[in-house]
Amino acid sequence: MSNPVIHFEIQADNIERAKKFYEEAFGWKVEQMMTKEQGGMDYWGLTTRPEGQPGINGGLYQRPAQNEIHTYDCTIQVEDLDMAVEAVKKSGGTITQEKSEIPGVGWFARALDTEGNKVGLMQPTEWQAK
Repeated sequence: MSNPVIHFEIQADNIERAKKFYEEAFGWKVEQMMTKEQGGMDYWGLTTRPEGQPGINGGLYQRPAQNEIHTYDCTIQVEDLDMAVEAVKKSGGTITQEKSEIPGVGWFARALDTEGNKVGLMQPTEWQAK
């Protein structure tokens, strides 16, 4: 296979609320990378992992006014699904699918972030990201 996912993006209605959610719920680092004044758009980088660890980083930007579609739907690997579910709730997210087992893979739950975007949560058991 030669076409891996290398980046993801999250659209937000409220940037500050979304930043706070991802920092608090998952410990991600959120840093502004670009501004409108620089000739582009307001854009924040999302660092999800230490350098050299498996996974991808992403970006966060204002959802366009004409876009009512919530398109983010990625799964986040967590060490403890029960703790992650509680962190999502505490940070303003909503659990939409309670914890369930995917045999041979791990424990899974689905949530909505503070912006209404889907987020999968996975605590691997036998399966590991490569």
